[in-house]
Amino acid sequence: MAAALPGRAAAMAAGGRRAVYPLFQLGGPQLRIFRPNFFMLAVRPGVPQPEDTVQFRVSMEMTKVDIKNYLEKIYNVPVAAVRTRIQYGANNKRNHKNQRVKKPDYKVAYVQLGKGQTFQFPNLFPEKEQDEEAQSFDEFRKKYLEKEQQIQKGDPRRGGVPDWFGL
Repeated sequence: MAAALPGRAAAMAAGGRRAVYPLFQLGGPQLRIFRPNFFMLAVRPGVPQPEDTVQFRVSMEMTKVDIKNYLEKIYNVPVAAVRTRIQYGANNKRNHKNQRVKKPDYKVAYVQLGKGQTFQFPNLFPEKEQDEEAQSFDEFRKKYLEKEQQIQKGDPRRGGVPDWFGL
């Protein structure tokens, strides 16, 4: 009976599985480049970290070995150790139907760089040195705001009753 069934049906009837091969691609396998379908986002840590530690937000599928290989092979960064944790998304918001809305979970990786390597976030918005005109304007503004606050403070004899409430 198995011989009467064509191709795949015969293999299934015989209890075997049929291997599914990937689609044909031009070029030899040595010439193919497989890019990872992962992302790594360097984030500024909320609490101070040692200088040799960098915090990344990574995709949930990445393992510690994947993170280490990703940095070493693609960016040539020596990695001493990798620690990961899963940050659970907030579950305290509600939508217009009063249904709970949960933010997605994400994985955080703390990568300790190799010996002698340090990482410091660049200062993207440095403080500008103010010229004389800007300093004088700031002083004038500060004096004006102090004056306005004293005017709005009200009469101390009224005992905390606002001015708009006439006696």
